[in-house]
Amino acid sequence: MENIGQKIVELRKSKGYTQEELAEKAKVNLRTIQRIENEENKPSGNTLKFICEALDTLPEKIIDYGKKEDLKLLVLMHLSVITYLVIPIGNILIPLIFWVSKKDKIINLDEKGTRLLNFQIIWTVLTTITLSTALLTATLELTNLENGYISYVLLFLFVILNIINVAMAVIIAYRIKRKSKYTSYPNLIQIIK
Repeated sequence: MENIGQKIVELRKSKGYTQEELAEKAKVNLRTIQRIENEENKPSGNTLKFICEALDTLPEKIIDYGKKEDLKLLVLMHLSVITYLVIPIGNILIPLIFWVSKKDKIINLDEKGTRLLNFQIIWTVLTTITLSTALLTATLELTNLENGYISYVLLFLFVILNIINVAMAVIIAYRIKRKSKYTSYPNLIQIIK
C-alpha cells in the first residue's frame, strides 16, 4: 500500500478537484486528505472507500498503485507448475517462490498465486493418494495372484489427473497471455490465503 497518497493526488488533479472539494465530496476532514496525500497517514478502509467514491474509482486501483502489470511473469508462474514432471513437488515450490518474491510487486499475482498454490496442494495430495493406493493394490494383487483390476483403474486415474494438471497450466497461461476471462485456477479449498 505504498504511494496511495500520490495516486490520490493524481486522481484528484485529473478530476480538477481541490483538496477542499475532495474532502467535501468524500465527506472526510480536509486535514485527513492532506495527511493522506502527504503520506503522513494511510487511509482506513472506510476513508479510502469514501475517497474512491468521490473520485469515481475502485479502491483496488489505488491500492495496486506502485505495482506493475507483468503478464510474462504470470504466464511463467503458471507454466512453472509443469516442473513437477522433473522436480518432485516442483508444482508447489517453484510457483511458491514466484508468489512470495513478487506478490507485492505485480498486479494480480497475489490472488492468482494463491489460487494456483491451493489448487496444486490439493492436486498433489490427490495424486499421491491415488498413486500410493494403486501401488499398494498392485502389490496385494500380485501376492494373492488374483486378476484384480483396481490397480489399473487407479493408475489410469493417476495419468488422467496428470494430464488435467498440465492442460490446465497451459490453458490458463495461454488465457493470461491473451488477456481472456477465466485466467485462474478454481478456488476449491483455501489452504493459503
